[in-house]
Amino acid sequence: MELKLVKGRPADETGRLAKEIRTYDLLDKLGIEYERVDHEAAETIKACEDVDKVLAPAVICKNLFLCNRQKTDFYLLAMPGEKIFKTKDLSSQIGSARLSFAGPEFMEEFLDITPGSVSVLGLMNDKDHRVKLLVDEEVFNGEYFGCHPCINTSSLRLKTKDVFETFMKAVGHDDFTVVKL
Repeated sequence: MELKLVKGRPADETGRLAKEIRTYDLLDKLGIEYERVDHEAAETIKACEDVDKVLAPAVICKNLFLCNRQKTDFYLLAMPGEKIFKTKDLSSQIGSARLSFAGPEFMEEFLDITPGSVSVLGLMNDKDHRVKLLVDEEVFNGEYFGCHPCINTSSLRLKTKDVFETFMKAVGHDDFTVVKL
């Protein structure tokens, strides 16, 4: 499959999941411009290497879905793919001890996303605001942002400013925290 960057949503939405279409609907409604590349399922940062070349200068973030030990606080961490996640460093910055990976059942319940498709765009499905967004400062300060549209068979390039100023405000998640990892 040749990877090709195209502007906006797919012309033919046949076979696309409703959650992907809802993502395009919201981005379009908010007037957020985006470019898209369709590809084989990419469930890991390693699998996104070829996609990253097409999306450049945007890079798909590593998105980790985390929770505290009691499973009462949930976090979505967006960080550069090459950075190593150190629980201790993040825990001290957000004042939450014992962070671990949250189970896929919470990911589906709160974000309507399955493992391998985690994306900040899934926060549009978090109507009860159960998930707190954490963004690495490198990602936050970049000009472009790469992510999946709630499914890992497409990837988007958006302006970082549009994601964190327009999108997050529209979905009620503009209280995110910028962290240094």
